[in-house]
Amino acid sequence: MHTLTRIIARCDVCLLQEVRDSKEKALPILLTSLNSYDAKHKYDAVASERLGRSESYQEQYVFVYRTDTVSLTDQYQYPDDRPGDVDAFSREPFIVRFKAPKTTIKEFVLIPQHTTPVNTTKELDALYDVLQHVKKMWKTENVMLLGDFNADCGYLAKKNRKNVRLITDTDLVWLIEDKTDTTVRSTTSCTYDRIVVHGAAFTREIVPLSAKPYNFQTEYRLTEEQALEVSDHYPVEVLLKVVKSRFPFNDATSLTSTKLLSLFVISHLVSQVFT
Repeated sequence: MHTLTRIIARCDVCLLQEVRDSKEKALPILLTSLNSYDAKHKYDAVASERLGRSESYQEQYVFVYRTDTVSLTDQYQYPDDRPGDVDAFSREPFIVRFKAPKTTIKEFVLIPQHTTPVNTTKELDALYDVLQHVKKMWKTENVMLLGDFNADCGYLAKKNRKNVRLITDTDLVWLIEDKTDTTVRSTTSCTYDRIVVHGAAFTREIVPLSAKPYNFQTEYRLTEEQALEVSDHYPVEVLLKVVKSRFPFNDATSLTSTKLLSLFVISHLVSQVFT
């Protein structure tokens, strides 16, 4: 729990995936831990319903965020019964919209997705339809898609990429580049986890070269076994530019709340860390 708390406390908005918490005890415990560990900020969270085709295995998307740097303005559970797109996802996207007054882009939408490995190509392509639907519904171009897309190695063959509109649309920028290892195990090297930004305006407000995995194993001097107790994927992160202050920066000012807005994805969350 302590390691997970330290990781999440580095950022203003954090997406947790593969949360399996049928007793609904984990999230309150996590928030208590965060607010105790980092008293300079107030943390809250919003969670999707439990999602999955099997009643025996379901997951939730959870967004943890600092209420003093961002505000949640809307949320939307994508219905997986739209005409022409029926049951496209094992875990339908849970979409949120945030306001962030200190960043140069004042409002943005986050669309998370954890694809099913055996159906990665189809789900990634269907995610493009979700993007178009949300843009029209909320009348916005400022959209980021993020999560464990399983978009590499044996799950997304190179020959299939031309069939994925999320890849072929030139208005979309994939910030986590291919050949970037987002996995903890030393025996694997795959770029499963991705951050994708829609539109030139949003792309301009990204801090250049800030999108990358966060190697918490090295940072906290953990063994591979200890790291795997938290997640078998590294979080991927990106920074948003902030409005320049009229006042000089000083050491008493929080870097993350004043200079940057960080967004994380933690995939394959191990539920046992809460117990």
